[in-house]
Amino acid sequence: MTINAYAALEPAKPLEAFQYDEGALGAFDADIAITHCGVCHSDLHLADGDWGVDGRFPMVPGHEITGTVTAVGDAADPDLVGKRVGIGWQRGSCLSCEWCVSGNENLCDSSVATCVGNYGGFAERVVLDSRFVHVIPDALSSENAAPLLCAGITVFSPLLRYADSMSHVGVMGIGGLGHLAVQFAAKMGCEVTAFSGSPAKEDEAKELGAHHFVNGRDDDAMKKARNSVDVLIATAPANIDWRPYVRAVRKMGVLCFVGIPSDPISVTMRDIGANKAIAGSVIGGRHEMRQMLDFSAQHDVVAWTEAMPMDNVNTALSRLRENDVRYRFVLEK
Repeated sequence: MTINAYAALEPAKPLEAFQYDEGALGAFDADIAITHCGVCHSDLHLADGDWGVDGRFPMVPGHEITGTVTAVGDAADPDLVGKRVGIGWQRGSCLSCEWCVSGNENLCDSSVATCVGNYGGFAERVVLDSRFVHVIPDALSSENAAPLLCAGITVFSPLLRYADSMSHVGVMGIGGLGHLAVQFAAKMGCEVTAFSGSPAKEDEAKELGAHHFVNGRDDDAMKKARNSVDVLIATAPANIDWRPYVRAVRKMGVLCFVGIPSDPISVTMRDIGANKAIAGSVIGGRHEMRQMLDFSAQHDVVAWTEAMPMDNVNTALSRLRENDVRYRFVLEK
């Protein structure tokens, strides 16, 4: 079949209409007619060639995909046909290594990315492994579900790992990731502090469920926040002095990075000596993805989105470069 898409033909250039041919369905494949696709900063990095060998051009970005299954391969679940589904960053893995069999497919050394080395979701359809397709709960709109499939699972997974209802959770950065992290943490029953260098975001952070707000650019406010949070989710891809944020973490606490600063992170043993940990987290396994979607449906977690037609993809990418979005673009057919 011929698939119509939008592709970066070379790095840092506007996307153009693009066609490619998809072969016959593999045994476990699903053919999905795309209705919505979120626009993530990772898509921008890939289209601009920022990650070097991770890119392949022509590049069809898009990895927050919702749509309807139209056909499946012989070994796939036939009940998927007609279902509204979503696909995130990961479209495959070996399914047999220690990480896969323990439900951590996202850690598989043979993990397959949806739009790295493959054509992604800025397209009319996509064909991929049905075992990495997730049925969308009825309570979630397709527009809302799309950002949850990458941004949502990225912040939900470390909260599952490190927090519980007795935790005081900090969220550093109130943007595409952070606005979901605040909602998840608050609706898990945690006390939530939002940290942001933009004081104007205080009202929004509290609307999202934050109980407290700290201006990260205010030295006095950061001093008052020392030893205040059990878990601090760092969502902003900022290159800053991280020591005040490490100091905001309580003894035995965790500073977990889900954003990707381009520069190395520098702290001293004195900063982390009180049994503090610095960790990273990347998306989540298939079971966690389904937990996240169910949680979002049950607790009304809502991505703040701005929808626009798929053929306005370059407008979305241009505005994303300028951080001109609150807080996620979603392309729709």
